[in-house]
Amino acid sequence: MTQDTFTAFHHGRRIASGDLDAVLAADSVEPLVFSDQTGALQSLVPPRETPAAPARGRPRLGVSAREVTLLPRHWDWLSAQPGGASAALRRLVEAAARAPEAPEAARRRAADAACAVLNALAGDAPGAEAAVRALYAGDRAAFHRETAAWPGDVRDYLARLAAPALSAAPAPPA
Repeated sequence: MTQDTFTAFHHGRRIASGDLDAVLAADSVEPLVFSDQTGALQSLVPPRETPAAPARGRPRLGVSAREVTLLPRHWDWLSAQPGGASAALRRLVEAAARAPEAPEAARRRAADAACAVLNALAGDAPGAEAAVRALYAGDRAAFHRETAAWPGDVRDYLARLAAPALSAAPAPPA
C-alpha cells in the first residue's frame, strides 16, 4: 500500500495537498482535511489522554485481542491448523494482504472515498444525489455532468478520487 496523501479545503477551495504535516502547515482556520486514499475526514483535534487499560494479548509482539465470530465448522478447521486458530488467521490475513487487489474491490474503494468527500464538501449541492448514483454505477458522463457546476477545486478533486471507479464500470448483471 502506498503512503497516504491528504488534501485540505476551506470554504470549497483547495488550500493544500501532500503529506499530513505539509497540509496541516497550510495557513487556514479550520480546514477540512481528507485522506486521498480513503476519503476519510481527518480529525485535527489531538486525542485526549485516557488512562491505559490493562494490556490484553501479547503486547510485546504488538498483538491485540479482538472478537471474531465464526461458525463451529470454521473454528474446527482453524483449530486443526498448525499453530492453532490465531496463527492460521494471521497466515490467511497476510496472504490476502499480499494478493493483488481485485479490480472490483479497487473500484468500490475509490467510489467509497469519493462518496465520503462528496458528502462532506458537496452533499447539499444541486445534483449531489445523482452524482453519487452515477459514481456507484460507474457512469463517467453522468458523474461529470452532475458535478460540472460545482466549485472547480471540489469538482476536480472529486474527479481525481472517482477516476478509478469511473474508468471501467463493471458489467451489468446478467
